[in-house]
Amino acid sequence: MPSGRYFGFVIGGGLPAALAADWLTSAWDQNAGLYVGGPSASVVEQVVREWVCDLLGLPGHASIGFVTGTQMGSVTALAAARFRVLDRQGWDVSRDGLAGAPPVRVLVGDKRHVTIDRALRLLGLGAPEVVRADSQGRMDAAALRESLLAGGGPSIVCAQAGEVNTGAFDPLEEIADAAREHGAWLHVDGAFGLWAAASPQLRHLVRGAERADSWITDAHKWLNVPYDSALVLCADAEAHRAAMTISASYLIQDEARVVRDQVDWVPEFSRRARGFAVYAALRSLGRSGLAELVERTCACARRFADGIVELEGVELLNDVVLNQVLFRFESDERTDGVLRTVQEGGEVWMSGTTWNGRRAIRISVSNWQTEDAEIDLALESFRRAAQVPAQAPAR
Repeated sequence: MPSGRYFGFVIGGGLPAALAADWLTSAWDQNAGLYVGGPSASVVEQVVREWVCDLLGLPGHASIGFVTGTQMGSVTALAAARFRVLDRQGWDVSRDGLAGAPPVRVLVGDKRHVTIDRALRLLGLGAPEVVRADSQGRMDAAALRESLLAGGGPSIVCAQAGEVNTGAFDPLEEIADAAREHGAWLHVDGAFGLWAAASPQLRHLVRGAERADSWITDAHKWLNVPYDSALVLCADAEAHRAAMTISASYLIQDEARVVRDQVDWVPEFSRRARGFAVYAALRSLGRSGLAELVERTCACARRFADGIVELEGVELLNDVVLNQVLFRFESDERTDGVLRTVQEGGEVWMSGTTWNGRRAIRISVSNWQTEDAEIDLALESFRRAAQVPAQAPAR
């Protein structure tokens, strides 16, 4: 899985510096819940916060939490959103819970990631209102505006920077306009796509994201930090802290907020010091190295797309705007058969999916080790596999 020949799901590898820092994290074995339990872990998280806000073009005052993945990132961010939108209605959800509270509307695109739905369930917000999306999976901003106009009350909008199959971006500027007009909290799921902001060539894709209220992104995807590692950021630091913080008589906490107590920003109490590996990844890459990583892997995705369409029967299903390639053969049976043959060949690996009711194959180029040679090997694997008849469905 850490290989540059692994194209399944959206999975990176482990940058050498990040891997070494992760080993040191285990050796140091700090409980990164309170500053007093390990000041270095707290300080490093604050440094990373400043770097990430700068690299991704987010507000410099945004708060940050280090979580296991964007699943818990969305739980954290949407808990902050729930607190704030109800607070504006005069309801203290931290004290009074949800029973009797004004109903909270949550609007999502038809192709949002499933972790958004699970986060809403965990927070007691129920199923979201679904807004239609286009053929690439981008939320229809006009439809969102209509939905917001049709209802009232406290509202949360969940937008997406990088659809998991196509890599497409929601029209974030238009969505931010609609959310602001209606006083809705805007949350951006940028599990991998948010890192496009680090590239001068690609940051136009995330234009408008900086106007959101919260963001999530995985470090164990495109930043190539070892598992598990993700970031959640909130422009409303007070809502973030109010949703997460806890205190007890036996704890040593900084009530003056001069130092960073990590327990204020994440659901976990005792926790691993994830900031060290993220710090090491960013420090080793630097601004230009991170941009090169993002741009090179996107170029590799385009190289694969250009090559795969030369095979007979292949239909490219997405505009290759980022690091995702989505394609299929002329039938579901053939698509699954070719994919299974490639998987069993063992030279490269990628996963299948279903897109608009049809079987498809998706390639995600996320690993720091992937270059043209790995892409050419993948293309050759498909050329050979395309000559073999389809059999059982692929995984």
